[in-house]
Amino acid sequence: VVAILWSVIGYYSGDKMVLAVSGARRVTHADEPQLFNVVEEMTIAAGLPQVPAVYVLDEAAPNALATGRDPQHASIAVTRGLMERLDREELQGVVGHEMAHIRNYDIRFETLVGILVGLIALIADFFLRWSFWGGMSGRRRGGGGSGGDQASAIFAVISLVLALVAPAAAYAVQFAVSRRREYLADATAVELTRNPLGLARALHKIAADPAPLRRANRATAHMYIANPLKKAKQASGVFDTHPPVQQRIAVLLAMAHAGPEALTAEAAGSPQSSPPNGAR
Repeated sequence: VVAILWSVIGYYSGDKMVLAVSGARRVTHADEPQLFNVVEEMTIAAGLPQVPAVYVLDEAAPNALATGRDPQHASIAVTRGLMERLDREELQGVVGHEMAHIRNYDIRFETLVGILVGLIALIADFFLRWSFWGGMSGRRRGGGGSGGDQASAIFAVISLVLALVAPAAAYAVQFAVSRRREYLADATAVELTRNPLGLARALHKIAADPAPLRRANRATAHMYIANPLKKAKQASGVFDTHPPVQQRIAVLLAMAHAGPEALTAEAAGSPQSSPPNGAR
C-alpha cells in the first residue's frame, strides 16, 4: 500500500521533488531573456501546446534536464555553467534535446518505468520473505521431515537467486531503455534545430568540463543530458544511464557530414554566428 501511494505521489509530484532536490530556481523572461527565447523557439519547433516552466540551477557544471509527466506539465532546467559556456546555437541544441524528451513523452515513460522497476524489486523482496518465513512455519508444522527440509532449502535458494537477479535485471533494462531514448532525443533535437553541430559542440563542452554537479545523485542522474556522476567512457556498461558521449557526438558529426575538427571551429562566420535555426 505504501509503495502504491508513493508511486501515485511520485507520478503527480515527482517533477517538483526532482527540481527541489536539484536546487532549481524558477526564472521568468525578465530574468533570463536569451534562455527564455530559446525555450520558446524550441517549443514552437516541437509543436508543443505551451512553453515548459524554465528553471536555473546555480551550478558551475554545464548540464540540463527535463522533467514532468506530459507537455502540459513539464519543466526544463539548465545550469548556470551551461549558459555561461555555450553560445546560442549550442544552447538551442541542448534545449532541443530536452524538448525532445518532453515531446516524445520520455519524461512520463521514465516515471512509469521507474515505478515498474520499483514494483519488481518490491515483489522480489516479498517473495523472498514469504518463502523464508513460509518454509520455517512449514517445517514447524510438518515436524521437520528430511524430504520437506530439502525441498524448502531448494525453494529458499531459488527465491534468494530470483530476489537478487530480478531487480538487477529490471534496472539493466531500465538503463538500456534510457540509453536508447537519449539517442532518440539527440535525433529529435537535430530535427528541431536543423543543426547537428550545435548539439555536438554542446556535448563536447559538457563532457570536457571538469566541474562536478554538486546536487546530482543516483536517483536523478538519468534525467540530465549527460551523466553528472561519471564522465564519458569509451565503453558502455549495462548499468550506465547514458550512452558514451563520444558515441553520441560521432553520430551527430555523421549527420552533419563533418569531422572532429568541427567541434572546435570558432572562426568568424561559422554556424555559431548565424541566425537561430529553431526559429526558422
